[in-house]
Amino acid sequence: MVVASPSPRRTEKVIQAAELPAVDLSPSGRSAAPRLIVEACERYGFFKAINHGVPAEVVSRMEEESAGFFARPASEKRRAGPADPFGYGSKSIGFNGDVGEVEYLLLESDPAYVSRRSASISDDPTQFSAAVNGYIEAVRGLACHILDLMAEGLRAPDTSVFSRLVRAPDSDSVFRINHYPRSGAVLHGEVGFGEHSDPQILTVLRSTDVGGLQISLEDGVWTPVPPDPAAFWINVGDVLQAMTNGRFLSVRHRALTNPFKPRTSMAFFGAPPLHARIAPQLELVAPRRPCLYKPFTWAEYKKAVYSLRLGDTRLDLFRASKEDGID
Repeated sequence: MVVASPSPRRTEKVIQAAELPAVDLSPSGRSAAPRLIVEACERYGFFKAINHGVPAEVVSRMEEESAGFFARPASEKRRAGPADPFGYGSKSIGFNGDVGEVEYLLLESDPAYVSRRSASISDDPTQFSAAVNGYIEAVRGLACHILDLMAEGLRAPDTSVFSRLVRAPDSDSVFRINHYPRSGAVLHGEVGFGEHSDPQILTVLRSTDVGGLQISLEDGVWTPVPPDPAAFWINVGDVLQAMTNGRFLSVRHRALTNPFKPRTSMAFFGAPPLHARIAPQLELVAPRRPCLYKPFTWAEYKKAVYSLRLGDTRLDLFRASKEDGID
């Protein structure tokens, strides 16, 4: 669902890692979590989830299967491709000429699909599909829990307003595993995945103990995200920015290769059903904060995303105006 831009769009400046927010999702942190999540999403569009409740064995099984797949000979990995968009891909990402120093597996989140596709991915399809489906179930549950806390923090009348789109049986959520080779002689790494925002609702990201992820907190400034294998990083997607009427920020981010070690990341992209109508929530629209986006379906937005390059601005295509009858 994301594609890499071949060249930087802005003058780049990298600063040292900021004190990025961490939200404690344990029962002892429950009372403060809604407020802290809202503050993080308003300021950064990004935060770290700690004490998240995803079992360590679920994560380790998925990491083992991922490592096993990417360690296979290229000819065997290609059996799982080409990515169309699902399946195995390497360097060439998407349909618009975007590339990156990455190889990946992109899978639908439907358990039956994962089971069918596993035969071309693993010598033990049953074990692979069990690991993938167990992981997706766990991180989908985490995503929905966080979305409910967001809605609570926003004082939404219905706290399931965001999560029910991801829980829906026909949700268009996807799961992606990225593998970045070490950059070798390139001292500071090179762009593995170019600057982008995620188009969906919410991303639940986990990576190994190798750094490489960066977020853009202001125009042209990149902040490294310190790796933390015990946590998940959560970022706001374009759809959630639209549903919150721009109150939450769809964070722009990228991934660099590491000069010394390969890096693997696993991302669950929580998305609505294709037919779902996306519009700013009425309680977040006011005379001082007019409606910023006209309604659209996820299918319409997804089509727009596929028609553009990674670094292009997408939500502006759905900006509201008086001509749309929205003040």
